[in-house]
Amino acid sequence: MADLASIGVIGGTGLYKFLESADEISVDTPFGAPSDPLVIGEVAGRRVAFVPRHGRDHRFPPHRIPYRANLWALRSIGVRQVLAPSAVGSLTSSYGPGTLAIPDQLVDRTTSRAQTFYDEGEAVHVDFADPYCPVGRVCAVAAAEDVGWPPVSSGTLVIIEGPRFSTRAESRWYAAQGWTLIGMTGLPEAVLARELALCYTTIALVTDTDAGVEEGEGVTQAEVFRVFAENIGRLRDVLTKIIESLPVDRDCPCPHVLDGIKLPISLP
Repeated sequence: MADLASIGVIGGTGLYKFLESADEISVDTPFGAPSDPLVIGEVAGRRVAFVPRHGRDHRFPPHRIPYRANLWALRSIGVRQVLAPSAVGSLTSSYGPGTLAIPDQLVDRTTSRAQTFYDEGEAVHVDFADPYCPVGRVCAVAAAEDVGWPPVSSGTLVIIEGPRFSTRAESRWYAAQGWTLIGMTGLPEAVLARELALCYTTIALVTDTDAGVEEGEGVTQAEVFRVFAENIGRLRDVLTKIIESLPVDRDCPCPHVLDGIKLPISLP
C-alpha cells in the first residue's frame, strides 16, 4: 500500500476523533481488522493516520482491543512514528487528575494478550529495555511545555489486565514498588510497535488517583471520562505540537531494532 501517512495517533478513552477533516480507509491485516477504519489527514503540515483504540463507540474493552491489527495497519500505510495518548491513574498523591505524564518505563501485569507478531517460525527477541522512543519522548515533553502544560517527564506505567479497576491492596502494592502510573492499554501496544521497528511514545493523562492512594471512594468510569473530557482541548494542542516537532528522518534506535534478525514473516 502507498505511503499515506508517516505519523500515527492511537487515541484512547475519550479521544475518538482527532482529525476533523480527513479521508477514511479500511485496511485488512493478517491479524484481522483494526478497531475502526483508519482516518488520514493533515496536521501541522504532516500526514497523520488516526485509529480510536477502543473503537469509536468504545466497544472494545482493554483485553479485547485488536492491538496487532492496529499497529500492522498503521505500518502498512507508511506510519513509522506512533503517538499513544491514553487515560491513566496515578499511584501517588503528587500527580492529581489533570496531570500530564510522559513515562519512560513500563511494567506488564497483563495475563491474556497476544504480545508478538512472530508466533511461528524462528523466534524473534527484540530489545525492550527502554520501551519508548527517546526522540518522541523529548518532543512530547517540549511540546507540553510549549503549550503551557508542563508534564511529569518520567515515570513507570504499570499495565493491568482490566477491564476492572484495582483493589486497594493491589494499588498499594504497585505504589510500593515505586511505580507511578497505572493503565490498561499500554501493553501489548508498546512491544508490538517495537516488533515493527516503529517509534512509540505514550502521552498519559492522569484522570484519577488509584484506589489505594487516598481514602474515599474507588475509581469510576464516569470520573475517568469526565476528567479526560475536561482536558481534551489541551491534549489536542499537545499532540499537534508534537506532530509538528517530530523529525522527518528518524535518528533514534527504533528503526534498527530488527537489524540482524531473521524474521519469519514479511513486514508491510
